Amino acid sequence: MSGLISVEEALERVLASADAPLDEERVRLDAAHGRVLARDLVALRTQPPFPNSAMDGYALRAVDASALPATLTVIGEAAAGRSFSGIVGPGQAARIFTGAPMPEGADAIVVQEDVRREGDRIDLTAAVPLGENLRHAGLDFRAGEALIQAGRRLSPRDVALAAAANHADLPVRKRARVAILATGDELVAPGGTLGPSQIVASNNFAMAGVVESCGGVAIDLGIAADTMSALEEAIRRAQAAQADVLVTLGGASVGDHDLVQKALVAAGMELGFWRIAMRPGKPLMHGLLGGMRVLGLPGNPTSSMVCSILFLRPLLRALHGEPAAGADPSRPGRLAVDLPANGSRQDYMRCSLARDVGGVLAATPAELQDSSLVKVMARADGLIVRAPRAGAAKAGDPCRIIAFEGLGV
Repeated sequence: MSGLISVEEALERVLASADAPLDEERVRLDAAHGRVLARDLVALRTQPPFPNSAMDGYALRAVDASALPATLTVIGEAAAGRSFSGIVGPGQAARIFTGAPMPEGADAIVVQEDVRREGDRIDLTAAVPLGENLRHAGLDFRAGEALIQAGRRLSPRDVALAAAANHADLPVRKRARVAILATGDELVAPGGTLGPSQIVASNNFAMAGVVESCGGVAIDLGIAADTMSALEEAIRRAQAAQADVLVTLGGASVGDHDLVQKALVAAGMELGFWRIAMRPGKPLMHGLLGGMRVLGLPGNPTSSMVCSILFLRPLLRALHGEPAAGADPSRPGRLAVDLPANGSRQDYMRCSLARDVGGVLAATPAELQDSSLVKVMARADGLIVRAPRAGAAKAGDPCRIIAFEGLGV
């Protein structure tokens, strides 16, 4: 465990700990938004179930309206939810409104703007071709048709489609339960009284946001002091909460006061790895404690956030059964400034992003890259990804970027 492993190998090992998605459960439609569908969804009905009008106007036979002048007799009316029970014959029409069932005998609809009406007679001002303004049965979908694939995170549009297909509830993956534990004698909760050597804890709030944006359930374990007894008690609470994942913040290294790894191993954790060739985020830890996956994130705010993007987010996607959970989140971009050669670790530089004249995202790294700086991370638009030992680069050179937009961070 003494050597550094690559980001790619670390991600592979993290995802291997989620070898199968979480179990499924059924939820009502009003609770389905943002959940991940566990099984393919098929239509329980045909939509529309009958031919109907796409416009307000008059239902008629196209043969009676193919040439002008044309005068027809109105014999009835059809509205949404109320059909016309008669039959439209030669020289006849029925008043019809959007969504109303098409009367028997009619095969086209003239819009009301193309009609002059006097009493029960209408004169057409435009010819009407066969099928005009007519929605055929099954135009949208048919009973038994596959509508949404398993593994999709349901959007409001998806939920609307499921409702239209007559599903009152849906099979979805259970939400991953993620226990979050901040550690360190130096930490105080926001609003608390700070001692001369203390700072305010902030990483736990960021991690809770990442978990919720990925569809998980964040369980706040608070702040644990740098003692074995405090850490052991927090670990027991994570297990009692039946957490699928335990995220620890800080204390995962091997210094005299870094006790998190020791406490977890003492509790029975099988350590997978704990050092990665990346900057920031080198001392990331991963292991298994029974059925609970453990991610020990660095204590510096930027380090923990970068690691959450690269490892926690894919882990939760895998547990929720989303496809391509470990897909590369980066995209092509261009450098807005020159950069020196990179060192031996993969680097993730906070940056601002702007579209250049060609529409490509141009990345400008923040002047200060210290991983403790919360404001720099909050104001960044994304990360410039630099491979280990990448050579010096010039402004305008292509690069890889991870844009924060859409990641839920």
